[in-house]
Amino acid sequence: MIKAKKIIFLVFLVPLISLAQERTIKGQVTDTNGQPIPGVTVLLKNTSYGTSTDFDGYYQLTTEINSKTTLVFSYVGMTTIEEIINSRTTVNVVLEESAEALEEIVVVGYGAQQKRDITGSVAQIKSEVLEQRSNAQIGSLLQGQATGVEVLANSGKPSAGLSIRIRGTNSITSGSEPLYVVDGVPTTDTRSINPADIDAISVLKDASSAAIYGAQGANGVVLITTKRGTTEKAKFTFDTYLGISQAWNTLPVLNGEQYRDLMTELGQTTDWDRFNSNTDWQQEIFQNGLSHNYQLAMSGRNNGTNYYVSAGYINQEGIVKSSELERYNFKINFDQEVNDWLKVGTRIAYTQYRDVDVNDNNAVNQGGVLLGALTTPSVIGIFNEDGSFTSNPFQNWENPLASTDGLEREFNSQRFLGNIYFEVKLLKHFKFKTNFGVDNSNGVFDSFLDPFRTGFGSALGGRAINTTNKSSYYIFENTLSYNNEIKNHKIEALIGSVNQKNKFENSAIETRNFASATVTTPNGGSEIFNATADKAEKANSSFLGRLNYSYDDKYLVTANFRADGSSVFGPDKRWGYFPSFSLGWRISKESFLKNSEVLSDMKLRAGWGIVGNDQIQNYAFFGRVGSGANYPIGGTIQPGTFPSSIENLELKWEESNQTNVGIDVSLFNSKINLTADAYIKRTKDLLYNAPLPNATGFTSAIQNIGELENKGIEFAINSENISNENFNWNSNFNISFNRNEITSLVDSDVFEGGIAGGRGEAALIREGEPLGILFGYIYGGVDPQTGNAFYIDRNGASTFSPSADDRVIIGDANPDFTYSATNNFRYKNFNLMIYLQGSYGNDMLNATRIETEGLIDPKNQSTSVLNRWRQPGDITTIPRAVFGNSDNSRVSTRFIEDASYLRVKAVTLGYSFSKRALEKINISALRLYVTGENLLTFTNYSGFDPEVNAFGGSNTVRGIDFGTYPQARTTIFGLSVTF
Repeated sequence: MIKAKKIIFLVFLVPLISLAQERTIKGQVTDTNGQPIPGVTVLLKNTSYGTSTDFDGYYQLTTEINSKTTLVFSYVGMTTIEEIINSRTTVNVVLEESAEALEEIVVVGYGAQQKRDITGSVAQIKSEVLEQRSNAQIGSLLQGQATGVEVLANSGKPSAGLSIRIRGTNSITSGSEPLYVVDGVPTTDTRSINPADIDAISVLKDASSAAIYGAQGANGVVLITTKRGTTEKAKFTFDTYLGISQAWNTLPVLNGEQYRDLMTELGQTTDWDRFNSNTDWQQEIFQNGLSHNYQLAMSGRNNGTNYYVSAGYINQEGIVKSSELERYNFKINFDQEVNDWLKVGTRIAYTQYRDVDVNDNNAVNQGGVLLGALTTPSVIGIFNEDGSFTSNPFQNWENPLASTDGLEREFNSQRFLGNIYFEVKLLKHFKFKTNFGVDNSNGVFDSFLDPFRTGFGSALGGRAINTTNKSSYYIFENTLSYNNEIKNHKIEALIGSVNQKNKFENSAIETRNFASATVTTPNGGSEIFNATADKAEKANSSFLGRLNYSYDDKYLVTANFRADGSSVFGPDKRWGYFPSFSLGWRISKESFLKNSEVLSDMKLRAGWGIVGNDQIQNYAFFGRVGSGANYPIGGTIQPGTFPSSIENLELKWEESNQTNVGIDVSLFNSKINLTADAYIKRTKDLLYNAPLPNATGFTSAIQNIGELENKGIEFAINSENISNENFNWNSNFNISFNRNEITSLVDSDVFEGGIAGGRGEAALIREGEPLGILFGYIYGGVDPQTGNAFYIDRNGASTFSPSADDRVIIGDANPDFTYSATNNFRYKNFNLMIYLQGSYGNDMLNATRIETEGLIDPKNQSTSVLNRWRQPGDITTIPRAVFGNSDNSRVSTRFIEDASYLRVKAVTLGYSFSKRALEKINISALRLYVTGENLLTFTNYSGFDPEVNAFGGSNTVRGIDFGTYPQARTTIFGLSVTF
């Protein structure tokens, strides 16, 4: 009887075991090309239990299995797949790209949205795009990757920053740089940010998307999100590269014999037997630059914890002697889900930064290195017999190595950028978040001019300068968000408050008269020549709100509002109010297009908004008091002060009113994606440093005067041309057109951008014209009888002595359009990326030629002056040599050149080893690559480089080359390995 009961029990138990038994299921998830997909979510259907794939696409989970157990595989941008397990223990899955490619998540201000729901103009650059290029600066990686984003390379120096303009220059006096937000913390300095830590960059281009940042969003917003853990198993990555850089272009100058002939013609005589060297100064200052980069990162996620830790080091030697950049980066990202209602996290970045700058954009007699290399005669050597640097035989203009090797200079800084946040889920659909962030930096600049080796240093008895700059910033944000779906209605709402404060401390001391070159700090000098110290503060307080609404995933509405108060304005004008709204219509969801075999997605967008700008000096509205007006009483110097600025309690926000319309189209199962936008931005109440009547006692003051307009169109297309198991080819192309105009200005003409040699200003600010206009004389040619240059006056007549009133617009530094094209190819384990970038229609004032073709002093000249006028009857475009007379080399059309260019910006060839080859050495991934930067440049510009600007990121002075440090041609050899 007992035996029978056991048999009956087993009969019932076996089916139960077969219905629900614990089993380990594992497998790999790949795409249609056989490439593993990390981060795929694998869940038991109708539960929250599951896991995610690791870096190699593998997953494993243990659970109770029955005949109906189903696994759900999902990944952003891919079609979700369900697999019934049955009796299998290994389930491999191939995910295909979803026709709904716009499902990807895009970071926007104070949150994230699905790309398909965005109604503003937002561009996203993802990590896989950024990782295709090895670069030390974020700006270089942004160049050409988003329509409407112009990256202005002021020079090629390692230490040079990059100026970014989003849809044109928006102000005259106020700042035009976009706002950078790194993991929720606004900042202005991107040089110390490590590009290897970046996961994605979102660029908010129009007011409807940027107005959530109100006062700080007038010039667009660049949101930078750093990396997080993506795999349950800890992932270690090591990346390194070695780069070799060279000057891709040099300029021909006169040799010793030709220089002697020219000096004789100018009436300069000397004992030429003493000057018989043959020095190639360009060869002396240019060098092969060397770059080293090392990056180590560890990341992962498990049990509600997500972490990313990295360390990086880069050392970059420039192509001009002594130029250098060195940076150490440390990064910690940590998120912890404490329980089902509380999440905390932090983002911490620490940077040590050092650079050595090079004096460019100056003539040789101001220590300019590039112009020094062109204008120092080859007949002198580098050193005198006493070890000091040589100088021009006819003037005390030292050779360019006196600036690179005779002057010690170094900038060092430490920076801490980070935040901590708490996120609390309230009720069912509400979430409260508190974020506190800081950005603290301390910079020190040290300079020492040798008292013996250089002529200038000897005249001063040596000089030491120490400058310190300390800044501290904090932001405190509190936001409450609501997110809910009710049938076909999706509602997202956000309200919050923001408080920010900046503190600045600066000091500088300069001493002279050193007894030796042993002590190089200011305490070694016996004379304090200058000493200053100052402090300043700036505070902002804001309230914000946003509403996103979607009906049936077809009709989309976004509305933003922000109220900002800024301490730089008067008490009654402190607050500005910045609303925006945008609409979207996913026309492809309508019944008449829903079943289209060609159209995957189509969305029409339109938006309007107002954003503000307060990027002017602190305490701008105050009637400030200056110091230093000291006076003697009874033989003793007494301290004195004076009014340094006029009070303006009516000073208020600069406002930009923006309208944008756009369309996003996806075709052929999202194989082709097109985006087009048209916009117009009108900025009024410009913060402009306008002239004042002399009766006021001041020459100028910042006032709300003038209006400015930018308008343009943008196009971008991304396509997957070929996709099969062994070969892939995808492309993207974008082109941007922008037109800038000053529509109202109190003064008819304002001149800026002075050129050395007393030749006057070369830039014009005029109502009805764009910013960046070049101004000068119309060059008529050379008179065959006298050899003098003649010009065309305002009446169209020829003249040898034009007046200042004869100057006209001679060039426009603004391009007609900018463009870029990228092609990515993959064949089996090889990949090739080719990136082209260009600018068309922009003019450049080649002021370098004013120095090298001036023929007025003992400077060496370019070989073009071999064609100069020498005797009556000569037909030439180069005037005669006349000592001390600059009339023949005025700022004129003679020196205006077309600076359009097409550049092979980057080419990368890489090889990724197969998993089978790596399994034996316990490596998950290994990639080798070689990259060429600035390999070829197609341009008619005759200078060192068409992609420079002597006046840096100026709003008003662009398109001037005055011995500016050029871009380098670089070859990079890299390695990336994952454990």
